[in-house]
Amino acid sequence: MAHWTYPILSLPEDRSAKAVIRNVDASLRDLYNVCKAIRGMKLKEAKDFLNRVLEEKEALPFWRHSHGASHRSNISPKWKVKSGRYPKKAIKYVIKVLESAENNASNKGLDLDNVRIIHIAAHKGVTLKRYMPRAFGRATRKFKYTSNIEVVLGEVEEEETEEKKGVNG
Repeated sequence: MAHWTYPILSLPEDRSAKAVIRNVDASLRDLYNVCKAIRGMKLKEAKDFLNRVLEEKEALPFWRHSHGASHRSNISPKWKVKSGRYPKKAIKYVIKVLESAENNASNKGLDLDNVRIIHIAAHKGVTLKRYMPRAFGRATRKFKYTSNIEVVLGEVEEEETEEKKGVNG
């Protein structure tokens, strides 16, 4: 089995919480765009955004793998992208791993109002190789691709949050 570790971040272990979900039956292409959209958000606003996309009140912007994705009128101009979709299956798994990381953060005693998504990424998982018999003695491959999702939450102080936004006060 392959060796896997979390990324090395400059955040102390007592101020961060981690979670991973493996072999998810969701498209890596959809997961890439979901992860990019919520990276850097606070945990509560990321979950609210994902729930709005699930209800199709707001479209998720697609930066990559967007060929065939039509322009949506309900994309916020802050994304600077017009094409989007509603990847419901991928969002359900991302919400699941975010809730797991949130529970880990509450067990560590972190303040959930100041928790921010420091790192979130999706990687290629195990490929299940199957073959389907066809006519005249042939066979066709039928591969099932899976994905892994990893998330690191960090407790960020209010001063750091304001500096990141560029507010000088």
